[in-house]
Amino acid sequence: MSLITVLILFPLVVSIVTFLVRKESIRSAILRVGAVGTAVLTIYTALQYFNDGLLLSFGDTEPIDLGMMVVEIGLAVYIISTGIKTKKYLLSLFSLFQTGLILWFELTQKEGIEVETGIVFDKLSGIMILVVGIIGSLICLYAVGYMKAYHNHHTDVPERKSFFLSVLFLFLSAMFGLVLCNNLMWIYFCWEITTFCSYLLIGYTKTPEARNNSLLALTINVGGGVAFACAIVMIGMNFDTLELSTLISMKPEALVLIPVFLLCVAALTKSAQLPFSAWLLGAMVAPTPSSALLHSATMVKAGVYLIIRLAPLLGTTSVGRIITLVGAVTFLACSLMAISQRDAKKVLAYSTIANLGLIVMCGSIGTQEAIWAAMLLVIFHAVSKSLLFLSVGAIENQLGNRNIENMNILMNVSRKLGVYLMIGIAGMFLAPFGMLISKWVAMKSFIDSNNIIIVIMLAYGSAATLFYWGKWIGTLVSNGSAKDHEHHSKFSLDEEIPIFLQAAIVVVSCLAFPIISKFAIVPYLSETFGGAAMAPIGTGNQIIMVIMMSILILLPLGYIPISKKEKARITPIYMAGENAGDNENFIAATGVKRKSDLSNWYLEGYFGGKNFTFWSNMTSIAILCIGVLLLIWRWAL
Repeated sequence: MSLITVLILFPLVVSIVTFLVRKESIRSAILRVGAVGTAVLTIYTALQYFNDGLLLSFGDTEPIDLGMMVVEIGLAVYIISTGIKTKKYLLSLFSLFQTGLILWFELTQKEGIEVETGIVFDKLSGIMILVVGIIGSLICLYAVGYMKAYHNHHTDVPERKSFFLSVLFLFLSAMFGLVLCNNLMWIYFCWEITTFCSYLLIGYTKTPEARNNSLLALTINVGGGVAFACAIVMIGMNFDTLELSTLISMKPEALVLIPVFLLCVAALTKSAQLPFSAWLLGAMVAPTPSSALLHSATMVKAGVYLIIRLAPLLGTTSVGRIITLVGAVTFLACSLMAISQRDAKKVLAYSTIANLGLIVMCGSIGTQEAIWAAMLLVIFHAVSKSLLFLSVGAIENQLGNRNIENMNILMNVSRKLGVYLMIGIAGMFLAPFGMLISKWVAMKSFIDSNNIIIVIMLAYGSAATLFYWGKWIGTLVSNGSAKDHEHHSKFSLDEEIPIFLQAAIVVVSCLAFPIISKFAIVPYLSETFGGAAMAPIGTGNQIIMVIMMSILILLPLGYIPISKKEKARITPIYMAGENAGDNENFIAATGVKRKSDLSNWYLEGYFGGKNFTFWSNMTSIAILCIGVLLLIWRWAL
């Protein structure tokens, strides 16, 4: 058994064992060992194959194909019956069509199509398994402690921790398969497993809202699966191949672009781009570890991973331009919508969709510097967003809610948690952290490729991100006082260790980005596009950014008192009026003592309404319809 096979199967074994073991202490120990084991195995696999890569053939794949077919039929039976039972007939129809099409192809058309390379390990898949394996393992480790506190606070939710935790590991196994497989049928199988896992995680609490949202997620993603299945059938029947690498090496002719467009539509559903984003917003009802897993390292990254893979076939083609426009509309609209949100998880959700839109734009532009930015965005977004989700989950357990307005007391309740949250927010929008560097390169690549409209949309969208992240970080440093009678839970070690490690990864990944660029991204670009690729940021600028990060790390040392005799002068907070002495009240113009009240500006009347969402979705639907018409026109010529 190869190391790659072990990497895919190990989380699956942990998942099965976790589901079977009911004693909590033993299960927790298995989970911790499983999470650490997955992370170590991921790093070891990456070290083994990162330099030279790996092309793996399996010889006779009939037993594997047969096993996958049986699982697909079982899933289809469950989904179709669930759709009928819950009167979600579109879901049943999608599943029936998708499974029927794939079975027809496998049983009648697939004979004679050989897949020589079943697994491909290159620099891009290496980066992806490191993101999935390390970030995903830390989320699983965090889930052990989080779920204990979750059920203490949500006594009305039936406890199914074994089920929940086992699905997390099943998710990791499917994601490893998805990013390592070159056989489109296997990628499709793993794609469907991630869809089903997301449905199970979102519906964990079994409340009516959770059921509806999980069914919505299933319907949208199974709809994307229909597009994926149609693409496989077209590729297999027209080109006698089922290898993704072979498809990517073809010329972007009309007959090739139709299945490529279908694959991109599937990717847009998975990465929650407009008009398919509703499922990701609904996923917020799930416990935080599942939100972190879906939003940072796994589900949504599968979509953008596929678009980055297809980048050589996009670029200046009609499909590339259409997908770029959808990404741009998503980035701008969701960045503006995030301004109107007070719920921290909803801000993170809109931010996730917007940033995925940015990665989609970079991937579909298809130039070397845009792909460079897209790959860095995948890394930096995964580490920062995972840290933010885990921190918000811990804050919810401590404060009892996740309203941003109530986080002004966080630094007094748990300073460490407040600092971790600020590192995560800084990682999303401040220099010299990686997201800002990647956005700068993305903007440069759009200017160089003469996409002026995209540049304008990116500029306005980025201004909106600055606005909502600035509001949030401003609330954290406003230093509100917790009320004496309020009880706040403790920050448990099970939660703190993964959050601390995530914060460290955010900082280290920023320091290490020149190395990541030199040894991973630039070689991938050279292999994919041919010739000698170069990093869009020069060595001098890279050194400046590393120095800036070093200063940020060393800056807090300046606040350590050197001498015991040193006395700091403590002054009352300025409150736009004379401070009454308690940092909560001020003396107004009439000499009356008044309570100070601070609140952020949310612009709900502009960006929080259904009209804004409706017209954003309509714009994206119109763009996709234009794409379909362009493909039909080109095919007919």
